[in-house]
Amino acid sequence: MINTKLIDRAATRTDQSEHPGRRGPVRIGAVLLALLIMASLGACGLGTSGGYVPSARLAGPLADVPRLDGAHISVGSKNFTEQLVLAKMVEIVLKSAGASVEDLTNIPGSASARQAQLAGQVDVEWEYTGTAWLTYMAQPKPIRDPHEQYVAVRDKDLKENQLVWTDPSPMNDTYGLATTEANAKKLNVKNLSDLKKLPIKERTFCLEDEFASRSDGFQPMLKAYGLKYGSDVPKKNVKIFDAGAIYSATAKGVCNFGEVYTTDGRISALNLSVLADDNRFFPVYNGCAVWRKEVVDKYPQTRKLVDPLAAKLTDKTMTRLNGKVDVEGQTPTKVAEDWLRSEGFIR
Repeated sequence: MINTKLIDRAATRTDQSEHPGRRGPVRIGAVLLALLIMASLGACGLGTSGGYVPSARLAGPLADVPRLDGAHISVGSKNFTEQLVLAKMVEIVLKSAGASVEDLTNIPGSASARQAQLAGQVDVEWEYTGTAWLTYMAQPKPIRDPHEQYVAVRDKDLKENQLVWTDPSPMNDTYGLATTEANAKKLNVKNLSDLKKLPIKERTFCLEDEFASRSDGFQPMLKAYGLKYGSDVPKKNVKIFDAGAIYSATAKGVCNFGEVYTTDGRISALNLSVLADDNRFFPVYNGCAVWRKEVVDKYPQTRKLVDPLAAKLTDKTMTRLNGKVDVEGQTPTKVAEDWLRSEGFIR
């Protein structure tokens, strides 16, 4: 039986951090704050998560990649679980290839992490296509096709900021609605379009307040799937929770469907099933390693070290890895190293 109290405690740690699917357009105040943070960080050094970074012998598709002996590469990340796990993967393969790795992970907030890379302090960090397009580049609407969204971000960031977006991973860390696996079978729902087939009484939702009211959130989503808030989904069918409480509330049956982030570790831990966004309503947030062009030009083999990793990172894989940290209490470094070994990238 799942210990939902453990999940609730883990949720506190996860939801205090910024998440790629949560952000709207950057406000001027946020940018100014980020610049102030960067000024102070520049004086005393970026705060890092630090810790031991293991090295091993490169194997599989990485075995024949030219070494990076003599290279010094700084690796950054934002301050939430997924970012830390991804960054540790990169650190381990770079160090295993002979590079000297500087750990600049755990930077507080997207704006600060972005400014650290633009300022040249961070050589590589993982980023999300939707975050860059909608937040950093202040574009008014997402591009629904994942590949087209990636290409647009890749080309714009290279031209304007000399940043190189390497191959995107399949994992898409965006909004979603989930139900228990048992409920999915009982109600016969797999896709968001299946909601329209349900009786009104079964259309019950646990939501975060922001998602319930934002312009790309719950009510526009209902409209995209042919449902009207207030009639097809009565107001009494919607319950508002803090983000960290939604997962366990959904697992306990407080609502049939709960708002989730699609690679959150609590999804698998609580035996939840995410409904497919078959009309492609939500923005896509595919994860990519983003490098300063200067580094890629000097060490072109860096792409060959990281692109094979990205290709293996599906939603299911990332959900499982995040859960090992947030639910089981493992460190991001251990989770990253174990995964690299299990996939045959190191030995």
